[in-house]
Amino acid sequence: MSFPRGVVVTGGAGALGRAVVLGLLERGARVAVAYRSPAEWDELRRAAGANEALLGVRADIADPLAAQSFVEEASRGLGRLDGLAALAGAYTGSGTLEAAPVEEWERMLQANLGTAFAVCRAALPHLLKEGGSVVTVGSQLANAGGAGAAAYAVSKAGVEALTRVLALENRDRGVRFNCVSPGIIDTPANRRAMPQADVSRWTSTAAIARVILFLLSAESAPTTGAIVPVDAPA
Repeated sequence: MSFPRGVVVTGGAGALGRAVVLGLLERGARVAVAYRSPAEWDELRRAAGANEALLGVRADIADPLAAQSFVEEASRGLGRLDGLAALAGAYTGSGTLEAAPVEEWERMLQANLGTAFAVCRAALPHLLKEGGSVVTVGSQLANAGGAGAAAYAVSKAGVEALTRVLALENRDRGVRFNCVSPGIIDTPANRRAMPQADVSRWTSTAAIARVILFLLSAESAPTTGAIVPVDAPA
C-alpha cells in the first residue's frame, strides 16, 4: 500500500491512537502526535523505540487556536502534511438526559465533535496543497441510539455528519474524508470500567487500526464520505 508521508494524529497517545501511530511508522510515514498527558506520550515514545520520525506536541486541540498552532508546528516538523487521523475523543454516560449533569453535554461535544472540527479546519489548507486523506472516529451509538449517554451519542453523530460534509466539499479538491464507527473497543480502560463484560465481543485496537490505515492509504482512493462499521469481534 502507498501511505501518506506526513500524518497528524490526534489522540495518538491513547490505546487506538498508539496502534495507528505504530502502524504508520512501520510503513515509513513521519507522524506528529498531539498529546495532553506527558506520561502517555513517554509510553508511546518507548513503544516506538524512540523513532525520530515521531514528533510530539503537547496541545489541547479542542481549542481551535491551539489546534491551529499544533498543526502549523506539526507541518513544519513533518515537512509536509498529507494525512490526518482525528482520533481524539472521550466517553461519559451518566444516565438519562434529565439526570445527567448539564456540563456533560458541553464536555462531550467539545471532546468529540469540537476536537474533530478544530483539527480538520486547521489541517485542511495543508491537505489541499498536497492532497491526502482524513479519517475520523464516530460510534455505533450515533446510529443505534445511546440511552444513558445522550451527549456522547449526539457528539459522535456530529462527527459523522461533519465527515460527510467535508467529503462533499472536498471530493473534487484532492482530499478525502472517511469515518470509522466502532462499538466497544478492547482497551485497558474499557476492561477496567466493565470487568464483567464478555470481551470476546469487543473489537481490538489492532483490527480497527488496520481499517484506519487502509482508509489513509492510496488503496482506498475511490472512497470518500464513508461511515465504516468496525464493531465485529476481531
